[in-house]
Amino acid sequence: AGAETVKRAVELDLASRFQESLVCYQEGIDLLLQVVKATKDEPKKHHYRQKISEYMTRAEDIKKHIEKEKQDGKYHKQIRIEENATGFSYEKLFQEYLTEIVSEVWVEDPYIRHVHQASRYLLYNFLRFCEMLVKGPCKVKTIHLLTSYDEDSRRSQQISGLEEIQQSLKNCGITLNVAYSSSIHDREIRFNNGWMIKIGRGLDYFKKPQGRFSIGYCDFDLRPCHETTVDVFHTKHTKKM
Repeated sequence: AGAETVKRAVELDLASRFQESLVCYQEGIDLLLQVVKATKDEPKKHHYRQKISEYMTRAEDIKKHIEKEKQDGKYHKQIRIEENATGFSYEKLFQEYLTEIVSEVWVEDPYIRHVHQASRYLLYNFLRFCEMLVKGPCKVKTIHLLTSYDEDSRRSQQISGLEEIQQSLKNCGITLNVAYSSSIHDREIRFNNGWMIKIGRGLDYFKKPQGRFSIGYCDFDLRPCHETTVDVFHTKHTKKM
């Protein structure tokens, strides 16, 4: 298993898919270390240790390369969230990019609507996202939300819900600016340190919990997800049209 994982790492490395390659190298090294512990044949142990050393060196080189791409703004990371996958809370997706200098956030999502719309927890999802920003380590002062209006019958509930979030954020020293557009389709989140995250389903990639007392209701890391793709870019490396 260790050899197959490392072989996959090398293939991804040669294809310049460095982020995925690094994960495979790390998993393969861990598996090979277990083999070394269980092997009594000294020549085999020596061979495995030599290979592990080579793979560790390459993994460190890839880490440095990825870090340099981040610093240069030439970094593109893609995460594929499978149907019913868990472990993809907002903290897991965004914390890496929420550095201490982040003070302003832009959220463009057409479906930040009423909590019961299509049985989805859309306003709650946005509230959860805001809670993450409040906790830091960033020092967010302003959040800009661009979304679309709910259906006429629920528009007042949508507005009142966002106003409640707005007031609650104000108590935390954060200003929420809300704007509405009837033509918005893209889903995008930007931070003023240059990082931009595009999620196929926007913030609404969590499935409805099975019940109010089911695992995953409170902890989003335990909440099953809908299938979606997350792309992370830096504005230094994006073209403006």
